[in-house]
Amino acid sequence: MATKRIDERLRVKAIYPGSFDPVTKGHLDIIQRAAPTLHKLVVAVADNPNKKQCFTIDERKEFLREVTKNMPNVEIDSFNTLLVDYVKQKNIRVIIRGLRAVTDFEMEFQMALINKSLLPTAETIFLVTSTEYSFLSSSIIKEVAQYGGDVTHFVHPLVAQGLYQKFGIKR
Repeated sequence: MATKRIDERLRVKAIYPGSFDPVTKGHLDIIQRAAPTLHKLVVAVADNPNKKQCFTIDERKEFLREVTKNMPNVEIDSFNTLLVDYVKQKNIRVIIRGLRAVTDFEMEFQMALINKSLLPTAETIFLVTSTEYSFLSSSIIKEVAQYGGDVTHFVHPLVAQGLYQKFGIKR
């Protein structure tokens, strides 16, 4: 019985949900640190019709596939339901959330409590982003790119190219 319990723990499947519009090196930092501790990490793009997105779901998923292509236990997907409904459907037990600053914690904590009340079997684990990425956000990166600023230190080259194309910037 103890062996079975240990084996189950080694096969933990988790989800890292987000809009990833676009995926940043901060997001990638969380993925790279979480993935080795898990059997499977599903990076799932949330399709939120209430948010104006720069990139389509398919574009965001393609960017994520590119930046995680060397991580065999990372799966890219998307969802357009409540997170807990997707988690239940995919038989996932752990939700990974990244924290950049104290200001993120309050909102993330509230979401974790709501998710826990809706799906008591799900656990949320917070990972604090590495210091060098603590100031990054997708919205800031989009704004810098929109005005022709250099975003290559903040996102994968393919993502930077996609941003410049989206905003008609020649670089």
